[in-house]
Amino acid sequence: MNIMDWWPRLSQASLTTLYMVGASTFLTVLLGLPLGVLLVLSDKRGLRPRPLLNKLLGAVVNLTRSLPFIILLVVLIPFTRWIVGTSIGPTAAIVPLTLAAVPFFARVTESALREVPSGVIEAAQAMGSSDWQIVRKVMIKEAMPGLVLGIALTLISLVGYSAMAGAVGGGGLGDLAIRYGYQRFETEVMLATVVLLVAFVQVVQSVGDRIAAKISKR
Repeated sequence: MNIMDWWPRLSQASLTTLYMVGASTFLTVLLGLPLGVLLVLSDKRGLRPRPLLNKLLGAVVNLTRSLPFIILLVVLIPFTRWIVGTSIGPTAAIVPLTLAAVPFFARVTESALREVPSGVIEAAQAMGSSDWQIVRKVMIKEAMPGLVLGIALTLISLVGYSAMAGAVGGGGLGDLAIRYGYQRFETEVMLATVVLLVAFVQVVQSVGDRIAAKISKR
C-alpha cells in the first residue's frame, strides 16, 4: 500500500498522540509544579524546613521515577480503570503518562528553583514579603526560563512514553507503528511514524529554547 493511502490513519494517530501528550503535560505541570515547590520549601535550607516531609516526598518521587514506564502501565491498570472506567484507549493512557511524568517535572522544578540566587530571596524577605509571595513573585518568576525548558523536556519524554503506551492499546502513533509497522511488516508506516515523532520532538525543543531565551534576563 502506498504511503499516501496511510495518510488518514497517520493524521488521526498524530492527533491522538497530541491529545495524550497535551493533556498529560497540562496535568503534569498542574501537579508537578506544586510538588517541586514543596520539595524546595521543605528542604533544611528552605523557607519552611520540614526534613521528615522532604525525605518522604523525595523517596516517593525517586521510587516512581525508578520504575520503567512499561511496568508502570501494567501496575496502574486497576487505578486507571477506576479513574476513567477503562484501561484501553488514549484517555486511559493519560493516567499513567501523567503519573510517570509528575516526578520528573517535580525534580526539574526543584532544580530550576534552586538556581534562583539566594540574595534575591533574602531581599524579598527583608521587604516583608510572605513565603507565598516569595514563591510566586520571586522564585517562580526568576526560574521561568528553566521551567519552560523543563516543560519542553517533559513534552519530549511524554512523546516517547505515548509511543510505548501503544503497546497496551493506548492508541496514537505508537499503536500504529506496532500494529502495522511491526506486526504486519509495513515498513513505510514504521518509517512515517518515526519521522513524525522526530519532527514533533524537534519542534517542541526549538519552541522551548526560543521561549526560554526570550524570557531569560541573563
